Amino acid sequence: MADIAAIMPGERRPVPAFRLGPETLVLGILAIFVAMISLAPLGRLALTAIAPEGSLDLASAWRVLTRPRVFTAAVNSLYVALASTLLAVMLGGIAALLTVHSNMRFKAAWVFGFVLPLMIPPQVTALAWVQAFSPTSPVLSLFGLALTPGARHPLFSAGGIIFLLGIYNAPLVFLTVRAALRRLPANLSEAARASGAGNVQLIFTVLLPLARSGIFAGAAIAFVSAIGNFGIQAMLGIPARFPTLITLIYQQLNSYGPSGLSDMASLSLLLSLITVLALGLSSWLGGRSDVRVEEGGRPARMSLGRWKTPVEAIAWLYLAATLLLPLSALVATSLVKGFGQKLGWDTLTLANYANALFHHASIRNAFATSFLLTVLAVVLLSVISLVLAYFISWKKSPVVRLIQMAAELSYVLPGIILGVAMILFFLRPLPLLGFSIYGTVWIILAAYLSNFLALALRPMLGGFAQIDRSLEDAARVAGAGFFQRMRDIILPMLAPAVIAGGIIVFMSALNEIQVSILLVSSSARTIGPMIVFLEEGGSSTLAAAVGCLMILIVLALMGIASLFATRLPKGALPWRD
Repeated sequence: MADIAAIMPGERRPVPAFRLGPETLVLGILAIFVAMISLAPLGRLALTAIAPEGSLDLASAWRVLTRPRVFTAAVNSLYVALASTLLAVMLGGIAALLTVHSNMRFKAAWVFGFVLPLMIPPQVTALAWVQAFSPTSPVLSLFGLALTPGARHPLFSAGGIIFLLGIYNAPLVFLTVRAALRRLPANLSEAARASGAGNVQLIFTVLLPLARSGIFAGAAIAFVSAIGNFGIQAMLGIPARFPTLITLIYQQLNSYGPSGLSDMASLSLLLSLITVLALGLSSWLGGRSDVRVEEGGRPARMSLGRWKTPVEAIAWLYLAATLLLPLSALVATSLVKGFGQKLGWDTLTLANYANALFHHASIRNAFATSFLLTVLAVVLLSVISLVLAYFISWKKSPVVRLIQMAAELSYVLPGIILGVAMILFFLRPLPLLGFSIYGTVWIILAAYLSNFLALALRPMLGGFAQIDRSLEDAARVAGAGFFQRMRDIILPMLAPAVIAGGIIVFMSALNEIQVSILLVSSSARTIGPMIVFLEEGGSSTLAAAVGCLMILIVLALMGIASLFATRLPKGALPWRD
C-alpha cells in the first residue's frame, strides 16, 4: 500500500535534502588546497614544457634538451649524484652498522654529531668547507696544511662537489639503514654465529642482504637530495665552471628572466624525469626478492674486540674532520675584519655580527621575512597535517591516497623544480582577484606549504599509529561532532607530534634555499639565499657571520625539540634514538 500511495496523483513523498557533513567538507577543502599548491603548479610546468604556445610542440622541447650545454649539464648532474650517492651509502652504512650492532661507546652523542650536518643549510655547509681550505684556515694552519695564497681551491671541482654531497647526504642513508637493521631479529645473527660466522661474514652474508631494502631506499633519497641540492652545487660548481642542470636553471632565470620560462620548464621536466626514474629503479632493486623477516627482539651486538679503541678513534676523528674543520673556519672568518686575514687579537672583531643583526638592512629584512613566512607555514601546516593525517590513518579512500601522493611528490622533487612551477602558475593574475603574487612573499609561502606538507605529516602519522582510536569512537557515539573531536580528543593526544612537526618544519623553512632561490626578489628576500648573494658579492666575512647565526638557530631549535623527545613518536627526531 505504501508503494501505491507513493505514486497516486497529488501525493508526493518529500525528498531528503543532501547534507554535506563536516568531514566531507573538510576533505574537499584539503583536496582543493593540495591541488592548488602542488598538482596545479606541477601540471602547469609539464604543460609549458611540452606545449609552450598552448599547443603540443615536442620539437621545441627537444631542441632545448639537445643543446650541447644541456647535455653536458645533464651528464654532470648524473655523475655527481651517482658518485656522491655511492660515497653516502658507504659512510651511512658503516655508521648504521656501528651504532646498531657494535659495542661502540657514547653512541647517542656520536649519532647527534653525525646527523648534525643534515640540519645545517647546504649553502652554509658549502661556505664553511670553502673557507676551511682557505690559506687562513685555523685548523689546517696548525698542521702546516693550509693552501698557499693563489693556489687553486680543491673544492671548486667535480670531486669537491661529490665529496661534499656525499658527506652531507650520508646521514640520510644512515637513518634508513639504521631503521632496517633495527628490524632484524637477533636470532638470525645468533644462528650465523652458531655456524661459525665472524663479524665480517655476519655483516656481508646476513645483515646487509636482509637490510637491502633500507640501503636502496637510502640510496634513492641520497640521489634525489644530491641531484637537487642547489646550495652545494651553486657554491662550488658555478665558480668552478662546472654546470649542472640545477645551476643551469638558476643561471637561465638570471640571464633571461620570465622570458626563458619555457626553456626552464623543459630543463625542470628533464630533472623531474631523472628523479622519478631513480626512485623507481631503487624501488625495483629493493623489491626483487622477498627478504621479509619477523620483527622483534633486540638487535644482536658485535664485539669489536681489540679493534674497539681504533674504531672509536676513527669514528670520532671523522666527526672532528667533518664538523670541527669547516665550522671553525666559518667562525674564524666571521670574526676577522677582512677575508683572508688570520684570526688574532689585532684582527678580532664583532662588526660582522653587528652588521648582520643591526646595520645591514637587506639581511635584517631577510631574517624578518624568513621568520614571518616560517611561522605562517608552521601554523598552517600544523593544522592541515593534523587533519590530513586523521584521514590518512583512519579514513582511507582514493581521494585521501591521491592527496598524500601529491604531497609526497612536491617534497621528493628537487626544490628548484617546484620554484619554476610556482613561477609559471602564479605569474599571471589570480582568477577573480585580478592581481599576481609573483615577486611577493606570498608566492614563497605557497611554495613552503607545498614543499613541507609531507615533512609536517610524518610525525603526525607516527602519532596516529601509537594512539587508540576507541576514545574518538566513543566521542562520536556520544554525539561529538568532527571539529569537537579534533579539538577535545585528537589534538591533546597528538600535541607532542604537532610540536615535533612544527619544529622540524621551522628548522627546514627558516634556512630554505632550494625553492626560494628562484622566488626571491628585491622586495621579498629570505635569509637562505642571502648566503649565496653575499658570497657572490664578495662579502665573505659577512656571509660567514650570517652562516654562524643560522647554525646557532638550528642548534637552539634542536635543543628545544630534544626537550620533548620522551613524549614524541619514535623516530620523530632524526638525531635521537
